[in-house]
Amino acid sequence: MNVFSTLKNMNILLIDDDEWIRDSMRVFFETEGCRLTSVETAEEALEMVHRQDFDLVICDYKLPGLSGLTFLKELRQVQAQALTILITAYKTDELVSEAKKIGVHAFIAKPFNSETIEASLSHLIARQNRAISNMI
Repeated sequence: MNVFSTLKNMNILLIDDDEWIRDSMRVFFETEGCRLTSVETAEEALEMVHRQDFDLVICDYKLPGLSGLTFLKELRQVQAQALTILITAYKTDELVSEAKKIGVHAFIAKPFNSETIEASLSHLIARQNRAISNMI
C-alpha cells in the first residue's frame, strides 16, 4: 500500500514552532501530492480547526503558549474523528499514558527523517483501515 495515495485525499494540519520542520514537512508532503497546512502555534491551530476539518493532525509537544498535548485535548472537542500524531523529543511513559488517554494515535520521536514519517503514517493508516474493516 502506498501511504501517499491515501494521504492525497486527506486534509493534513501540522503544528510546529520550528520553521525548518514546517518547511521540510511542507515540501515532503507537497512533493507527494498531499495537502498540508502548517502553523507555528497551538493557538493558530485552534483557529484553523474551528474553520476547517482536518483528517490528520501532526503536532509537536513543546510549543510556545499552549502545549501540543493541550491542543490535542481541545481538538478532540471539535474534531474527534481526526487522526493525531504527537511529535516529541520528550517521550516518557507518563507522556505516552496521558497522550493515549486523550486519543493520540501515534508518536514520532525527534530527531526524525522522511523515512520515519512515512513509516509512522503507513502504520497509522494501516491500523485505521483494519479498524474500519472490523466495523463492517
